[in-house]
Amino acid sequence: MLISNNTVVTMNFVVSSADGTQIDSSKESEPMIFLQGSHFLIQGLEDELEGKTVGDKFIIDIEPSLAYGERHDELVQAVPKSMFEDMDVEPGMTFRATTDDGEQSVMIIDITDDEVIVDGNHPLSGLTLTFDVEILAVREATEEEITHGHPHTEEGCGHTH
Repeated sequence: MLISNNTVVTMNFVVSSADGTQIDSSKESEPMIFLQGSHFLIQGLEDELEGKTVGDKFIIDIEPSLAYGERHDELVQAVPKSMFEDMDVEPGMTFRATTDDGEQSVMIIDITDDEVIVDGNHPLSGLTLTFDVEILAVREATEEEITHGHPHTEEGCGHTH
């Protein structure tokens, strides 16, 4: 069976930055299982999976525009430290912030005496990512999985809809 929209795919992957630094891998844990076409994956990887089948292995470089986007300097901002009163903040911590454009995830990247520097860019924005992928299984999704937008296991999907 070929991977297409509304198929459930099981795959192993390793993702690295252009300099070869491993970012994530399913090989030391459980394979990834997802519903193709649900936009669970970055666009470049989802596009590349289309038409692949069990046993296929490939390596692909995905540019930022089809991954997590380009970095935007204006998303790095200094905010008054007083906004984090009663909180013990450290670089690397993430928060949901309310902005003029709605909710946004931000990461603390630095702390000074008076300010906290936050970055609203995705941590992988601006990076070309290399994926090393092996397709382990492909099956048709059930109507329930298509409706819910994700695959279910034999135990269900672990939550109520």
